[in-house]
Amino acid sequence: MILVTGGAGFIGSNLHAALDARMVEVVVVDQLGNSGKWRNLRNHPPTQMIDPDNLFDYLATHPPIEAIVHLGAISETTASDGDLVWRSNVTLSQDLWNWCVTRGVRFIYASSASTYGNGSAGFDDTPDLASLRRLRPLNLYGWSKHAFDLWVAQECAAGRNQPPQWVGLKFFNVYGPNEYHKGSMISVVKVKHDEIKAGRPATLFKSDRPGVADGAQARDFIWIDDVVDALLFLIDRPEVSGLFNLGTGLARTYADLVHAVCVAQGVDPQIEFVPMPERLIGQYQSFTEAPMSRLRAAGFTQTFTPLETGVARYIKDFLNQSDPYR
Repeated sequence: MILVTGGAGFIGSNLHAALDARMVEVVVVDQLGNSGKWRNLRNHPPTQMIDPDNLFDYLATHPPIEAIVHLGAISETTASDGDLVWRSNVTLSQDLWNWCVTRGVRFIYASSASTYGNGSAGFDDTPDLASLRRLRPLNLYGWSKHAFDLWVAQECAAGRNQPPQWVGLKFFNVYGPNEYHKGSMISVVKVKHDEIKAGRPATLFKSDRPGVADGAQARDFIWIDDVVDALLFLIDRPEVSGLFNLGTGLARTYADLVHAVCVAQGVDPQIEFVPMPERLIGQYQSFTEAPMSRLRAAGFTQTFTPLETGVARYIKDFLNQSDPYR
């Protein structure tokens, strides 16, 4: 049995689909709310659904859980309630870590590339305290994820007990099906697809960084299937522990992304540059790229999906279908 927090969300529901296909028993911890998130699980309904408020009451029954995959979080980069974000993204993660230590249960959790801030300290996923302390996240969400990474590193450095396997994954820019409930946090691929399909030019933010041209802002965009394959790899290899980047290792510009969307839609690229919203100025990462040597050294050898291939697959197999859900 595997317990997945955030199991009705974007990455969580795609992981649930893969585990369901393997006939693995999965406990989903999430709230479905009113945004249609239930549709993420429509094609593979879970047998158990636990409200996050009841999670530790459920865990107190000592269910035979093999691993917890902790993906649930407040993930909005514009979140402003510091107390709520700390309770949700740090305290809950610490409590789950300690529960796994006590019960001997494996623990895989979601960190984020937002912990790297503006990238001035690099994107090295070396988990030692000195390296982590050099990072300066740009927003509350990234700071909360960084705080938990630091706490884990401190636990390990102090020689305190650890879960039998622990893994933190610094997710870069993930895109793919089942993200439709995410509102303003939906992937740029989906947003540009909708603009182009409506016959409008694709809008991109003007650069707020000297030396970075409009449209030349670059991110490490990773197709959801590659993320799920990495999670399955870690679930299958309990001997692997540590903090790892999860991107493709290759940054691509937003202009590249728009071109890929237009090619998949069969239209000529048209881009309109618009001012960056005030709330994002100073919090916007103009470049991210994931060095992948540590996860490769741990045995993950899969080739990552190129941006053009992943975008075409997303659009043709999901967004342009009557049922866009996995």
